[in-house]
Amino acid sequence: MPQPNLSHLAVFAAVARHCSFQRAAAEAGMSTSAVSHAIRGLEERLGVSLFNRTTRSVALTEAGQRLLERLQPALRDVGDALEEMNSFRATPAGTLRINTSRIAAHLLLAPLILPFLAAYPEIRLEIVEDDGLVDIVAGGFDAGIRFDEDVPEDMVGVRFGGPQRFAVVGSPGYFTRWPPPRHPPDLARHACIRHRFPSGRIFKWEFRQGSERFELEPAGPATLDMLGLGLRAALDGIGLAFLFEQLAAEAVADGRLVRVLDDWCPSYPGFMLYYPRQRRMPSALRAFIDMVRRPAL
Repeated sequence: MPQPNLSHLAVFAAVARHCSFQRAAAEAGMSTSAVSHAIRGLEERLGVSLFNRTTRSVALTEAGQRLLERLQPALRDVGDALEEMNSFRATPAGTLRINTSRIAAHLLLAPLILPFLAAYPEIRLEIVEDDGLVDIVAGGFDAGIRFDEDVPEDMVGVRFGGPQRFAVVGSPGYFTRWPPPRHPPDLARHACIRHRFPSGRIFKWEFRQGSERFELEPAGPATLDMLGLGLRAALDGIGLAFLFEQLAAEAVADGRLVRVLDDWCPSYPGFMLYYPRQRRMPSALRAFIDMVRRPAL
């Protein structure tokens, strides 16, 4: 039986990881048809079906699962060997894949993309925004970015950005109709713009002043995206929004939004860049961590 080539085995592992021919193709820089052709050729050489395919899903067969389990250590060894060669290069190279919450992408990653790629032109940066909690190893990512409390215990974490605060904001027009809240319980009488997590849970507004704490599951006319739509709704006077203060800062500074309950909004530790413990850190990831740690950032 002709031996499968390494590239086809790597494509197989990518399809298995993503349970998607399309996403595997995007990761490998191939067309979806080329990925399908590679998998079909691999199955013909091995004489077994590796995936159960329907129009809606792709799943490993028992044979495919067994092959993946045996292949993964070998593919990691190959990856380590290739990455070791990068240490002989003058500049870091390779692909860096990061999975991040959308708010972290907006606040922290967006300002870094241009300077990072300018400093390291031989690195390809792939960023996937996902507000769910993702297994970055199973997803084939080099690193993730989430709130400190959401980082798995078995990961190595690097502080990314400073402490974060929330801000309660409303438009001047809204406050002509309703008096500004002076204490968190007053929010029960206000129209609040809600945000729902991907899990379906409503985001709770949390306040603290000294030893006093208050938590509110807001009620209001709209449940929207915290990033863009929530800010837009507050600007339009629909209700009060509970946003990262960086998102509202410009509108507060120019008077389009009014901030209330400022002294009830404490700082939180903020975000972490995290990655799995590994025998050899990819040079692209090391370069990114070095940039994250620079004081100016």
